[in-house]
Amino acid sequence: MEKTEDEFKGEIGRTYRDSTPSWPEQVRVPKDAPNIVFIVLDDVGFADLGCYGSEIATPRMDRLAAKGAHYSNFHVTSMCSPTRACLLTGRNSHAAGVGIIAEWSSGYPGYAGQVGKNAATVPEVLGLHGYSSYAVGKWHLTNIADYGAAGPHDNWPIGKGFNRWYGFHGALTDQWNPELCQDNRPIQLEKTDDYHLSTDLVDHAITDIKDHVSSAQGRPFFLYLAFGACHWPHHVPQEYIERHQGKYDCGWDVIRAQRHKKQLELGVVPPGTALAPLNPGVRPWTEFPADERTLLARLQETYAGFLEHTDDQVGRLVDHLEAIGQLDNTLIVLLSDNGASPEGGPTGAINLRKHMVYETESPQVGIAHLDKIGSELAYNHYPTGWAQVSNTPLKWYKKNVHGGGVRAPLIIHWPGHIADPGVLRHQYHHVIDIAPTLYEIMNIEAPGQYKGVPQLPVHGIGMNYTLADVQAPTQKDSQIFELLGDRAIWHQGWKAVSRHPKGRDFDLDQWELYHLSEDFSEASDLAKQHPEKLEELVALWWEQAGRYGVLPLDDRDWERAAERLKMNQTLHYEFHSNMARVDRMQSPDITDRSYAIEARFTVGEEPPRGVLLAWGSHFGGFVIYLKNGRLCYEYVYSESLTHRIESPYQPPPGNAIVELHFTRTGKNAGRAVLLADGNEVGEVEIPKTWPTHGTTAGLNCGQDAGAPVSFSYQKPFRFNASGLKVTVSLATDSESEAGAAYAAALKEQ
Repeated sequence: MEKTEDEFKGEIGRTYRDSTPSWPEQVRVPKDAPNIVFIVLDDVGFADLGCYGSEIATPRMDRLAAKGAHYSNFHVTSMCSPTRACLLTGRNSHAAGVGIIAEWSSGYPGYAGQVGKNAATVPEVLGLHGYSSYAVGKWHLTNIADYGAAGPHDNWPIGKGFNRWYGFHGALTDQWNPELCQDNRPIQLEKTDDYHLSTDLVDHAITDIKDHVSSAQGRPFFLYLAFGACHWPHHVPQEYIERHQGKYDCGWDVIRAQRHKKQLELGVVPPGTALAPLNPGVRPWTEFPADERTLLARLQETYAGFLEHTDDQVGRLVDHLEAIGQLDNTLIVLLSDNGASPEGGPTGAINLRKHMVYETESPQVGIAHLDKIGSELAYNHYPTGWAQVSNTPLKWYKKNVHGGGVRAPLIIHWPGHIADPGVLRHQYHHVIDIAPTLYEIMNIEAPGQYKGVPQLPVHGIGMNYTLADVQAPTQKDSQIFELLGDRAIWHQGWKAVSRHPKGRDFDLDQWELYHLSEDFSEASDLAKQHPEKLEELVALWWEQAGRYGVLPLDDRDWERAAERLKMNQTLHYEFHSNMARVDRMQSPDITDRSYAIEARFTVGEEPPRGVLLAWGSHFGGFVIYLKNGRLCYEYVYSESLTHRIESPYQPPPGNAIVELHFTRTGKNAGRAVLLADGNEVGEVEIPKTWPTHGTTAGLNCGQDAGAPVSFSYQKPFRFNASGLKVTVSLATDSESEAGAAYAAALKEQ
């Protein structure tokens, strides 16, 4: 019998007595290979942790820093998907196919919205060496076209090397009512009264670890724990908000100065580091009226509580590792994915989705609803003034490539393997350097081919030298940055950077020059003093941009998503009772157009009750349901405005039909007519409508499984009649204007 290298290598005779067995070679785990845990925070600024100068109490993360290594000169990309691609591959984000968030993918290699097959991930590489890998939490590395239950799942975590996944795809997840997936399918959350997503994620992380150490003793694990915290909405139990009552009444100018002073004392920033001026659009605290200051302070109290709650969850995970005797053999890497977010604008909002997408919220709304902030009745985010505090002492924010967008906290904890624990490291590094650090520790290399696909070289360099010698000079040479046309490059202590206003000719962008080795906060622009150095760095940027897939430059954001979403849209949809949730980004595009909904079902002996179709949530959505012999339709424009039709309806046993006809009567306005068994039973004028992708949740048929659209029933309020089928048919009366609605709807990512 002919044998190949991958086939059976023994000998086969007539019986086992004259045959020779051959067993597959077991994967060998590298000697002394540790467990590895990545903990990724979301939108947490450089200055938000206690060990980086904050007044916010983060003792559990601070303890990891005190017993490990933390870094003042660590950098990421300025949005979450690109940073996660860098972290999990060791390649520059554009080269890996994720130069922008997954939703804003385009038809170019650097902006595919998913990690390419030529960039094997950390779990894929570790799997070749005996590791089992578990992902818990935010993923955000799947193109929106692939979010559905039917996949394809190649770019879900299971398709990228993880053995299990429990979490969510995109950004801005509701912490009280998240839309979750497990492995390769959307799931319905059966939550307890005290449910919070961060707690749930750590519960699942602990379960994965328990299962692993119980069934795979002697083999290490890799855990990737990516919190939704502290991305907006800032949701947290009330007790955590109350801890900070009054703490921020002094305002962001005072708190920012206090953090800056503390950073100087701790050595987080070098002596003499200047505090960057207030960013454009950030007003001094004293210019706000007293009632608005109350709102602004409450929003920051909530953010601080959110971060402290997250710190407690990190502590629970570390305590579990210690309790089972695994902490000393576990390498923990904790970081934030980008700088603090400016998306709340000058005064923040309690329903930021609506505020950003389809109706500006005045501060008076928040003032009237202070008690809702942080609860499931709000979708709140803090203002830009507090975002700049989070980024102290730096300028600009998330989405920018100045320091405020790309300088981030990094903590590495590995008992017995870090010289001078607790001492700050100041070497310049980037998130692409994490993966090669792991490979260096285990004395392994990323494969040149993976599953038959030639691999990109790993672009990062190992950071092990910083663990061994706190004073070692930086070994990294250069690092490129780009996001939405903002560009920067760091090279041997110097940084060239330009901000790009959307729509402007790229050749008109003004480049700035900073000697970062002497100017931590980018306070002194040296472009005019050293034009030759600037010219050198700009030329280097263009060379590396070509090498790493950054080109073509593209400052479009929502337009890219609109193009991709329209490829998935049809005019007719069919849904069935208790099917898997349909993500909001894949739901029918009813934006500013006419449409018809038809629900057919069979009535039995019991009167029909429950939800026929639910879309969105109480922050924006609609629902059709039957309750107590009445047929109801509710269109929720926002948390404070609902339009309603209600009519008696008690169909006899047999087939029944409920219909909703929505007729567009003007721009973002229409009339809804409700019908039962062909008879009109009510209508309502809806003068203002939301765009489909401005909703806060997806679509469910036969139940309301997420954040409820209405509080008139107890979710999930499953429909009890059989054979429910709901069709949605779209008209073509406003396709030209639908593109504009996409524009607004996708800004918030």
